[in-house]
Amino acid sequence: MNPPPNITDPLVLFMPSGKRGRFPKGTPVLDAARQLGVYVESVCGGRATCGRCQIEVQEGQFAKHKITSSLDHISPVGPKEERYDRVRGLPEGRRLSCSATIEGDLVVDVPQDTVINAQVVRKDADTRHIERMPAVQLCYVEVEEPDMHKPLGDLDRLKAALVRDWGFDTLDADFHLHADIQRLLREGNWAVTAAIHRDRDTERPRIIAVWPGLKNEAYGIACDIGSTTIAMHMVSLLSGRVAASAGVSNPQIRFGEDLMSRVSYVMMNPDGREAMTKAVRQAVSELVDKVCAQGNAHREDILDSVFVGNPIMHHLFLGIDPTELGGAPFALAVSDAVSCRADDIGVELNRGARTYLLPCIAGHVGADAAAVTLAEGPHRQDRMMLIVDVGTNAEIVLGSSKRVVAASSPTGPAFEGAEISGGQRAAPGAIERVRIDPQTLEPRFRVIGSELWSDEPGFADAVSGTGVSGICGSGIIEVIAEMFLAGIISEDGVVDGALAAKSPRIVQTGRTFGYVLSDGEPRITITQNDVRAIQLAKSALYAGTRLLMEKMGADRVDAIRFAGAFGSFIDPKYAMVLGLIPDCDLDAVSAVGNAAGTGARMALLNRSHRREIEDTVRRIEKIETAIEPRFQEHFVNAMALPNKVDAFPNLARHVALPERTQSPDSGASGAPRRRSREERAARRSRS
Repeated sequence: MNPPPNITDPLVLFMPSGKRGRFPKGTPVLDAARQLGVYVESVCGGRATCGRCQIEVQEGQFAKHKITSSLDHISPVGPKEERYDRVRGLPEGRRLSCSATIEGDLVVDVPQDTVINAQVVRKDADTRHIERMPAVQLCYVEVEEPDMHKPLGDLDRLKAALVRDWGFDTLDADFHLHADIQRLLREGNWAVTAAIHRDRDTERPRIIAVWPGLKNEAYGIACDIGSTTIAMHMVSLLSGRVAASAGVSNPQIRFGEDLMSRVSYVMMNPDGREAMTKAVRQAVSELVDKVCAQGNAHREDILDSVFVGNPIMHHLFLGIDPTELGGAPFALAVSDAVSCRADDIGVELNRGARTYLLPCIAGHVGADAAAVTLAEGPHRQDRMMLIVDVGTNAEIVLGSSKRVVAASSPTGPAFEGAEISGGQRAAPGAIERVRIDPQTLEPRFRVIGSELWSDEPGFADAVSGTGVSGICGSGIIEVIAEMFLAGIISEDGVVDGALAAKSPRIVQTGRTFGYVLSDGEPRITITQNDVRAIQLAKSALYAGTRLLMEKMGADRVDAIRFAGAFGSFIDPKYAMVLGLIPDCDLDAVSAVGNAAGTGARMALLNRSHRREIEDTVRRIEKIETAIEPRFQEHFVNAMALPNKVDAFPNLARHVALPERTQSPDSGASGAPRRRSREERAARRSRS
């Protein structure tokens, strides 16, 4: 037990964590960091051979912290650091914290770019700093050789060396190491690097892998298993750098486009669950090969893994039948976090590698939503934040540090292009941006694969390879919103047939009218049924959000985050014009990309984040929209654009919204019998 600090001892502040404490002169900086819980990587156990524990001393007066820090307040460079600098090189201004000692007040910076064999951060993983405290630690030790007078086994002497050099009280070891330990010790000339796994403080640390000599790198994988796409990052457990990223389409799509169709496939085919589990695990295995090739690593170098996904993906990946999630009460087989060995679920990594799956929030609000919550942190702030992951089944989280609620809302596949006459998934050739001239009603648009608008010179040549093939989710949102702003559709979503006399873009399709967005091949027309499909989808999402706001007693939200791949391409202004989300300062609305992948990386690199999200999920209140009596009322009001009763003052500062009007009469215009039709739609959505 360390003696209490003396008020005259030097004060040391570690940045960027901000942790501080007093330590006697002569204390190694690395020891001070460990006592304060500051994560500074060290593999070699203070021998100044791995170079992982580099730090920088900041000089000057830090009035805020009442510290004057100087290079004179740290010990001079010693023989160990000189040897390391001579052999491997030490950047100017850097010190090895295992050798440098505290001699006065210090401000110490733990550089986040300090790595051996540094990898470039991939563009598809965000670059936020994640403070490291991984569940797996590399420890280099020199083990006593066998002695006839000390009949202690080789594995037991390895444990004793780890206790001696690294301060463990006691250690367990994976069984598979028993057969290899003697060979490994002799190959390393009695010096080895051991990987120690300890997820929870209450667990006994366990040796999960051993290498002869000094091993200076180890990896983990963070993987988001989406219903459409699987995305994986390979991350250095020692530095936190993303070494490689890769993605692949979820092969389960061949069993069903949406989640419920996959549940139906399981119910109707005796081997359906096994087939889908095999498919997703094979896809994960292929991604492991890809990231290893990109990052110049081997499967044996991967020691930890974190997976997230919606409840059905979560269950299928674990080999659990998802049938119970197909109907009320949407019972999860397991909701808490899952910890196991990677090979227990058929993921081939290092033989001792571990796997962690974040907890699920509710039957249709999964571990992916938990990961987004961890990444965006509504529970860590005072303002009211709304998180929306738009998909076939939208996941909604709303809250602040005081309280968090969550729900799912059945939006259907319209935003993904299904049920839309010219709809398609986001791919080259799909219309993704739309603008309509309110005077002439002429459109211009952009397609995926080209930066040119359709009315700009060179557009035809730019899209000659793909053509204009359809319209994807972001384009669908924009074209409906633009049609509303241009007066082509009414507040109630009815295409105004009278405008056919003004523009040839307005065409009759049966008893209703549509808008010709592109008159090429294929001809892309936004029909009255398309508008209705989007109204139904957005109303379900908005109604779910309003229910959560009511539960929170909130009449507004302070910030909105769009999560997921689709959310990255939604223009907040048009989402608000459509009434997909509630009114909010547009500057406070943003897309956060694959936030689920970011949350998975946070859980991979810092086990305290695992405890944080486990505790947060237990406190999140789950709202089941299907049984809420006010869902239908909110749904009916949300059928209007942007909403029949809710005001949008923030939006009105940026967009001239049309005045509210009544729908045209029934007939060629196709006006619906509003109340009865919308109530029927609300009932269908809830079911």
